[in-house]
Amino acid sequence: MGLREDLERFRAVGEERRPDLAEFIREGDLAGGSDTVRIPVKLVDLPKFEYDRRDMGGVGQGEGGTPEPGQPVDVPGDPEDGDDDGDEAGDGPGEHGYYEMDPAEFAEELDETLGLDLEPKGKRIVEELEGDFTELARAGPNSTLDFETLFKRGLKRKLATDFDESFVREACKVEGASARDVFEFCREENVLVSLAWVEEAMTDVADERGAWDSFEQVREAVEREPVTDRIRRDGLREVPFRSEDERYRHPEVVEKKRKNVVVVNIRDVSGSMRQRKRELVERVFTPLDWYLTGKYDEAEFRYVAHDAEAWEVERGEFFGIRSGGGTRISSAYELAAEILEEYPWHEWNRYVFAAGDSENSSNDTVDSVVPLMRELDANLHAYVETQPGGGAVNATHAEEVERELADRDNVAVTRVGGPEDVTDAIYDILSTEEET
Repeated sequence: MGLREDLERFRAVGEERRPDLAEFIREGDLAGGSDTVRIPVKLVDLPKFEYDRRDMGGVGQGEGGTPEPGQPVDVPGDPEDGDDDGDEAGDGPGEHGYYEMDPAEFAEELDETLGLDLEPKGKRIVEELEGDFTELARAGPNSTLDFETLFKRGLKRKLATDFDESFVREACKVEGASARDVFEFCREENVLVSLAWVEEAMTDVADERGAWDSFEQVREAVEREPVTDRIRRDGLREVPFRSEDERYRHPEVVEKKRKNVVVVNIRDVSGSMRQRKRELVERVFTPLDWYLTGKYDEAEFRYVAHDAEAWEVERGEFFGIRSGGGTRISSAYELAAEILEEYPWHEWNRYVFAAGDSENSSNDTVDSVVPLMRELDANLHAYVETQPGGGAVNATHAEEVERELADRDNVAVTRVGGPEDVTDAIYDILSTEEET
């Protein structure tokens, strides 16, 4: 194996050293932009040759000529010889590189890791394309005339209006019958002949009048030939086309829809949301943002912070901000409803993700939050309870949402007590969307 092959092998080992995706989500550094996911990788030292530039001679070749017996010999590289102190044990952090993936790759790998298969819906119509010429209209350029349809309509009329001329001529020979009598007899027999044609035929058979005593005799004695048999025998000489039979081909209009989504992320920033709780929110919401960015053609994210009141913030502020105020979760949903007015439900997929420690002001969840969640059209509503070490006595919001919205299949409630719960929470949220 050559040096080049060794180098490629070491590089492959380095890539394999990146952590498992689930482990990275639970414990890794989630810093990164919305366009790139950067996963730290422990670097592997690649093998290389080094040339010792010190000009040192070998045994018996140094200054002073050949050593005398018993004289010590200085060996290059002896630890006691030279000025180098040698390598000391390091106490700094190891070197790291980064394995970079775009959100689409992240979403694909998360699907595989968690067993998800979310198929985004296309909503916004971005353009209308002309498809195959399958649509028919009554008007159009001659080059698009659908002759097949024209012929079928004319042939259908031919079969419906054609009649056995020989049968009608025999009826014209009935003793004492008038043209009107023959016409009415033919109508009774479902022979679609015109009165004018009968009058002309009676003139042609004037010398044979009286050949039959009655129409009943004609009916019993003369065998009628079906029109299809006559066409098979004589061929189709003409088809009665009419302008109303004309149909012109037009291209089918195909609507190209864009898979787009807006996500409203809501976070409780009140005094009870201490650092560990805030970190758990970030560890759940950041992978969700990456995942949805990778799944949809277009993804927009809006961030709402709230204590007793709600306000919109930039993403950089969202996970670090902290307030000393109380908590009224409904204020965040009121603001979310205003934000989503900018994203019509028939054009946008909509997600509303909220997180906090489940503490809320008295009756606010049942009286205000739940009705707002029912009224707000969204693919998915999710609430993430972050309570490290177990729930507090007054942390009832998640439980009340679960109870009050048990009839809805687009509501997910999940609980995160530590990093080990993060991937399960993400699965709970995204699998709920999958089922809707």
